[in-house]
Amino acid sequence: MSKLVAFAAIQGAYNMVSKVEGRYKRVLAANSADTKVEFPNTAYYLPVIYSLTGIKVQTLEDFKKPLDICRKLLPPHVKRVNHLPYLGPLLDAGMAALFASELEEALRILEDPNFYVLGSEEIDDANNRIWLGPADDTVFRKRGVEFVDGSAPGFAAIVGAAPTIEIAKDIVEDYQRKNLYIFLAANQNGTTVAEQLIEAGVQIGWNTRIVPFGPDISSAVFALGFANRAAMAFGGVQAGDYRKLLLYNKERIFAFVNALGDVNAEWAAAAAGCVNWGFPTISDTDIPEILPTGICTYEHVVANVPHDQIVEKSIETRGLKVTISEIDIPLSYGPAFEGERVRKDDLYCQFGAKQQCTELVNMAEMNEIEDGKVIVVGPDIADMKPGTTSPLGIFVQVAGREFQQDFEPIIERQIHHLTNYIQGVMHIGQRDIAWVRVSKQAVEKGFSLKHIGVVLHAKFHQDFTKIIDKVQVTFYTKKEDVDKLTEKARAEYRTRDERVENMTDEGVETFYSCTLCQSFAPSHVCTVSPERTGLCGAYNWMDCKASFEINPTGPNQPIEKGECLDTKLGQWKGVNEFVYKASRGNISHYNFYSLMIDPMTTCGCCEAIAAVLPMCNGIMTVNRDYTGDTPCGMKFTTLAGQMGGGASSPGFVGHSKYNVTQRKFVAGDGGIHRLVWMPKIFKEEIKERLIKRGEEIGIPNFYDMIADETVGTTEEEVYEFLQKVGHPAVSMDPITG
Repeated sequence: MSKLVAFAAIQGAYNMVSKVEGRYKRVLAANSADTKVEFPNTAYYLPVIYSLTGIKVQTLEDFKKPLDICRKLLPPHVKRVNHLPYLGPLLDAGMAALFASELEEALRILEDPNFYVLGSEEIDDANNRIWLGPADDTVFRKRGVEFVDGSAPGFAAIVGAAPTIEIAKDIVEDYQRKNLYIFLAANQNGTTVAEQLIEAGVQIGWNTRIVPFGPDISSAVFALGFANRAAMAFGGVQAGDYRKLLLYNKERIFAFVNALGDVNAEWAAAAAGCVNWGFPTISDTDIPEILPTGICTYEHVVANVPHDQIVEKSIETRGLKVTISEIDIPLSYGPAFEGERVRKDDLYCQFGAKQQCTELVNMAEMNEIEDGKVIVVGPDIADMKPGTTSPLGIFVQVAGREFQQDFEPIIERQIHHLTNYIQGVMHIGQRDIAWVRVSKQAVEKGFSLKHIGVVLHAKFHQDFTKIIDKVQVTFYTKKEDVDKLTEKARAEYRTRDERVENMTDEGVETFYSCTLCQSFAPSHVCTVSPERTGLCGAYNWMDCKASFEINPTGPNQPIEKGECLDTKLGQWKGVNEFVYKASRGNISHYNFYSLMIDPMTTCGCCEAIAAVLPMCNGIMTVNRDYTGDTPCGMKFTTLAGQMGGGASSPGFVGHSKYNVTQRKFVAGDGGIHRLVWMPKIFKEEIKERLIKRGEEIGIPNFYDMIADETVGTTEEEVYEFLQKVGHPAVSMDPITG
């Protein structure tokens, strides 16, 4: 290892620690020691410091311990002679630099709370506020799921700026095509990649996977905080278990650093810090390299990589496996473009909005359709004037020897994601309330409706090889044709809904597992039944059945229920045996219909969490999009942090939004009669189903009896409301375990 790289990194760490010490003294002189300091709306405090040391930095007084650790971590300066090329001192210096960076950023937020667009997924370009800062837990959990399900194989942390705008755009879009997240930090001579991308007309923000954290090298620590939170939230790693946490990141979070431009001492210190995580640095400039393997999977620091090779070299160095499917359309394609927005000024034409836009997938006989055939009945995009709003019908016919009618809604639901993956095309909604917007840039490159058909044909074959043999797609853009398709589709929708709604757990002998989240939560085993959808909300019983048909060795395996051990609580011998084996002996059994007695395990991916409210003799539920206080005294982020690693936690359970109105929801504890509080946004989202469920249980006004934050966020306030409206929970037997 070069003496020069050791000297630079260690000197950079000294500089960063001294800098934050000086700022801390100035801030402390102007504020009391008990002044609150935080990264807003997170249960993980300052996440790098908290995850590695267990220290909860909540006030200025709390800075003293991590600052003391920083000083102790700083190694002696490199000697002019007899330098020992050991990696250990370099790693310590890097860790000190990162702790200092996190403290520096916390002080920045305290002194200038408007510097970052905190809590947002998109930049505020109109007001020249482009830095998103640390992701709050709502954003983190929403995006963290993508690292669980594999749709985001890793992230590239880019610091500095490219020599030209075009090079910056090419590098970032190449990572997007490979479905990686791109985290941006630091500047090079006053310029950043984020600003280069904005000038190039590229949308940035969490929604496009291009995340501008901040303009200084200290903001790069937000990327590591994101990685550490993933380990705690989804992997069950406990705060303070630094060895397990760093190994988890090396083995499961595939990330690396791209240093663009001249590397100064502070950049070198940050790069040394990243090596602790197993994250290598790949640079475009001539810097001292660290090529022997050891902490990282392969090389630690690689230099002088040409810009047209830096993406491939980075992926190779990190040992990241990326699967890319080339699709013959004139635009880039991949999940990274799913969150892209087509705004008014960018819009060429749209389908839906004030016009009807309907999607329908139907099973066809093999001889009825021609594989790969795409038909447009009516005007195509090239025939439309800029600003046109047109009706649209998308009719997909699928044939396959193994295809079943039950698979139709599963395939249909993919239209949303697969269309959204096209650069410059935005898709919202599904069924008969879809909405498609096409950008001017897409049309300039020759995009047409037929290309959506090309995408659907290719991806259905790629993703559903086992069950699909032929795909034919027809687009309708004339009102009379769209209305005719819509009438047919609505009849199909009603039939499907009735088929799913009428299924019961007693009516099937087989449930399905979902172990998709075990890459992050090793002891979590989700069992999906007709009346208990997957807690992430993405999988119901039919989805899992289809998934198993498609991939017999995948995460959704059939489970023979076997003997029913408890009808009320929902426990089966066959399920217990599977869960014990799949959780590697960590979980011996659980109950489907109870949160009080041995509830199902919970992963951080859950859409909502239910918790008991003893005073109210009932339960509350909170969805992950709600960031406010709840009557149980914990926000969603805190709840998820306590139980999201695959634990079975009596008194709490994760579940999907849809599960609330399923007939078996906490049936072992009294059922939906116990539901006394939920956030207003959640309540309104499932309003129709809640009203219908209330009618089913003989309480037509049950919807109005459920409290929300407008009533109160304490048990006392909720209990007073329950008595006033005569909520059934008040007069039920005590809720106990």
